[in-house]
Parts: sequence; C-alpha cells; structure tokens
Amino acid sequence: MEIDIYIDSLTNCLICNATGEERDTEYRFVAKTIARPVAAQFKEIGWKFDWSIPHQNGYDVYELLLKDDDEVQGMIALKHVRDQYYTHVDIVEAAPFNVGKTGKYKGVGAHLFAIACKLSWEAGNEGYVQFTAKTDLVEHYKKTLNAQCIDWHTMYIDSYGAVGLINKYFKEGE
Repeated sequence: MEIDIYIDSLTNCLICNATGEERDTEYRFVAKTIARPVAAQFKEIGWKFDWSIPHQNGYDVYELLLKDDDEVQGMIALKHVRDQYYTHVDIVEAAPFNVGKTGKYKGVGAHLFAIACKLSWEAGNEGYVQFTAKTDLVEHYKKTLNAQCIDWHTMYIDSYGAVGLINKYFKEGE
C-alpha cells in the first residue's frame, strides 16, 4: 500500500491541538486478527483502510494510545524482513479524529513511524524501515522523517533517521 499519512510535526509525545497539553503515549501489539466486520465498523467511523487485510498478509498491527486511555490514536501494520535486515510498513493511519489541522492530537504520524523504527531495532534490523509513499508526499517524508528514496516512491528510514525518531518519542528504558 502507498503510505499517505501527513506528518504534522515531530513532538515529544502527542500534543492536544485545542489546549497545547502534552500527553504521554504507549503502544500495544494487536494480537487478535481484526475481522472483516470489525474493519467495516472502523470504516463506518472514518478509518480509510481495511484493517483486516494486514493480518491476512502476515503483518503485525500496533495501536498508538494515550497512557491510561484505551482510545486508539493511530495504527501501523509492519513486517520484519529479517533476511534483508529491514522492517516493511504496509499501512500507517491516524484515527479519523486526528486527521488534518483540526485533528484532536498532533504528532501521531511521526510517532507511528518511531514505533516502526524502535521495533525494527529490537528485531535486529538496526532501525531500517521501508515503505511506499504516495508520490506527492515523497518530499514531505524526506524533510520530516529523514527518509531516503530507493526509487521514485519506495522510501526507507536508515539507522540514523531511526535513532532520531526513537530518541524523540521514547524516553530511555521504554
């Protein structure tokens, strides 16, 4: 899939657009396969992607949450390609209420990529993350995520870019 999440800003955590309050986050692995009826419910409330597909294709799904709150702020689907030492991101999506300049929280998109980089590092892939960007967002991802191009829209975040995102979003010991 082509990634088309807009990276609104790099924040230390998520920031409430209405108040400027910083909110600590956590993420969790979605162990249970997202069934088609559940994915259909997601679409009904504004999620763009069919979240039942990543599990079917062997991807792990993770949810971004505020600490002490079960409301999902965004999700990411990724797969570790261990024989080639990178982690492939299939889908990244902010919750519908976090989309655009009027979204509830900013920092969701970059935080989801930071999770991918952290998990890539933990899997032995040295933080390398690969994804396919929508063509009109290639330059945006170069600037905001320090991503580099493999071809005209296949991109990657290398170890240096990964460390920057990991250090921005995760405190030592997390």
